[in-house]
Amino acid sequence: MDTSTVVILDFGSQYTQLIARRIREFNVFSVVLPCTVSLDRVKALNPKGVILSGGPSSVYDADAPAADPAVLALGVPLLGICYGLHFMVHHLGGKVVASDHREYGHAEVEITAESELFRGLPRTLEVWMSHGDETLALPEGFRRTAESANALAGIDDESRRMWAVQFHPEVAHTRQGMELLKNFCMDICGCEADWTPEHFIQTTVERVRAQVGDGHAICGLSGGVDSSVAAVLVARAIGDRLTCIFVNNGVLRKDEFAKVQTTMREQLGLNVVAVDAGERFLTKLAGVTDPERKRKVIGNEFIAVFDDEAKRIVDHFAAGDAKDVAWLVQGTLYPDVIESSSVHGPSHTIKSHHNVGGLPEDMKLKLIEPLRDLFKDEVRRIGRDLGMPAEIIERQPFPGPGLAVRILGEVTAERVAMLQEADAIVVDEIKKAGLYRKVWQSFAVLLPVKSVGVMGDQRTYANACCVRAVESEDGMTADWAPLPYEVLRAISSRIVSEVRGINRVVYDITSKPPGTIEWE
Repeated sequence: MDTSTVVILDFGSQYTQLIARRIREFNVFSVVLPCTVSLDRVKALNPKGVILSGGPSSVYDADAPAADPAVLALGVPLLGICYGLHFMVHHLGGKVVASDHREYGHAEVEITAESELFRGLPRTLEVWMSHGDETLALPEGFRRTAESANALAGIDDESRRMWAVQFHPEVAHTRQGMELLKNFCMDICGCEADWTPEHFIQTTVERVRAQVGDGHAICGLSGGVDSSVAAVLVARAIGDRLTCIFVNNGVLRKDEFAKVQTTMREQLGLNVVAVDAGERFLTKLAGVTDPERKRKVIGNEFIAVFDDEAKRIVDHFAAGDAKDVAWLVQGTLYPDVIESSSVHGPSHTIKSHHNVGGLPEDMKLKLIEPLRDLFKDEVRRIGRDLGMPAEIIERQPFPGPGLAVRILGEVTAERVAMLQEADAIVVDEIKKAGLYRKVWQSFAVLLPVKSVGVMGDQRTYANACCVRAVESEDGMTADWAPLPYEVLRAISSRIVSEVRGINRVVYDITSKPPGTIEWE
């Protein structure tokens, strides 16, 4: 890679992706690899530096993540964070033990020695701790650089270009965390700020053009930010040899099938083939209640529809050679990859996504995923640099499996219609209040719960609907949004009045973690 790269080895921390996200804010490319990755894989990226993440294990456990200790002798600057510090100490001859003073949450750290890592930072840092182990003895050559009230908080061996901290600089609760990471990436590692939208667009277009050659590609278009940006990027590379297929999978938002066609053709100039397969999907989903099964069903049917359409498109080519349509473009993002696979080593898969985890093994089309290294906010930046309209770039994220994962229980045409109406009201009121661009996502969820109500002096026994609105930077973590009472009142009043079959509205005040943004 011709850009400065920082490799992050993931030992299973819930914050690992935040490290990658923070480094990208310096316009430095970062990539997350499982801690079990081979040393050759790391070397192949020619990293300027390596960061060892936190993790839930203890280094002295028999089942501790099995990273190659040779990573400590790569010869590039190393930064250990929490478990990463323990990994350094343990494998270089020091000693890590269970602590009598576990530290979780806010803490103060005193810098006790001059260090390149802390250059320009105040002597007292407000940090975020999350550990139950501590370093009892340092390896030879290391020294203490910071301490909390209870334990060692920073160490280094500048002669071997190794630094480590016990706290988490990547989380917002560590107030000078960005400055610390910048010291490591820019000053210690010597990275250049060359990971820019312009560079990404240029290299991606060149790569896709070479990848597809003289062939043709089809794109799974949803109308959201991700697939739209992916389509425009690929169209820039291969022009009219890209055909976008927009499928009505039966679980789209209200009126979305018609609106997306108009937007994509008239505003983006894309070649769009629209396929109304709603009944086909709903038939497959009949009786399915398990969330993972829903995703697999939609993923498999999605590809089956594409196979059918690809055959029809091939017939329009004079040569009639099926090889001409060999590529499928998808708007897969980095969080999709992270949450859908064991990319981050010992961490647990939270859920699969139909554009990653639900693909059948015998899929006939080869994948082009031009955005799979990007976070959502980076995709928006790329879209703006591509000149795409704000109404597309600033659309809130929508799950690949659509409303199916917002309908808890069986997905039926009746329940889809009910949720479409409720969801449209949520979005409408959020927009009226001027909050649509301020919250990350806002939507309705249909619960598998009925409750007693009174409407028009009559007893009702109808469905409950949950409203969900969250604030986030990249979707990896999120806080529930404190919507104004008048907005919540308007949403609730309209849903119970206008949506037949719903008589109760509740508001979700769960952050991520411990919850997820979507309910399924």
